[in-house]
Amino acid sequence: MKQFDLIVWDWDGTIADSTGMITQALIKAATEAGLPPLSDARARSIIGLGLRESIEVLYGAIPQDQAQALAAHYHRHYYAGENQILLFSGIAETIAAIHRKGCKQAVATGKGRRGLNTALQLSGLSRNFSATKTVDECFSKPHPQMLDELMDELVVMPERTLMIGDSQYDMQMGKNAGVVTAAVTYGSQTATHLQQYSPDYMFHDVATLSTWLLETV
Repeated sequence: MKQFDLIVWDWDGTIADSTGMITQALIKAATEAGLPPLSDARARSIIGLGLRESIEVLYGAIPQDQAQALAAHYHRHYYAGENQILLFSGIAETIAAIHRKGCKQAVATGKGRRGLNTALQLSGLSRNFSATKTVDECFSKPHPQMLDELMDELVVMPERTLMIGDSQYDMQMGKNAGVVTAAVTYGSQTATHLQQYSPDYMFHDVATLSTWLLETV
């Protein structure tokens, strides 16, 4: 039975296997900015937020010049490796199959517009998405603005919209927007952690997610 008219995807950690690179870019940037060192787990914990919000969560109200230095170092490390980011195996085929079935798809991401546009171009997936939202146009997750604007633009009701993501911020944004949520545990956060945010569905691998999606769109 067709359950959804719109599938909204997070990008990093859900479509793209980029959490390791983001984590290392943050760790290196913090050191270069003269800030207290970050553990791998701490750096991974903020994936999904916009960069400004990530800095606030990690370090609080640090001086503006230090925050700007951290952001600059992060961008340098991240963009140096963005051409090497791989998609999770099977995800591109899943997205293409959903598109062929006529279901609308969109992206809601903590990436900036430049980063998402580059990722879409390199992955070849842009043709499958009807709309995309980034932190350059909207409030960062978990604010519901990205989802609210996507649903308005694509004329879809919350109960017919599915948000898929790998972080607590994706789940919280989905709940705040009143949509159905699906957590994936192969990205930045564990099943135990994600379960605390009450996703409607949870998937541990792309194959299981794909099978379920193609049965419900």
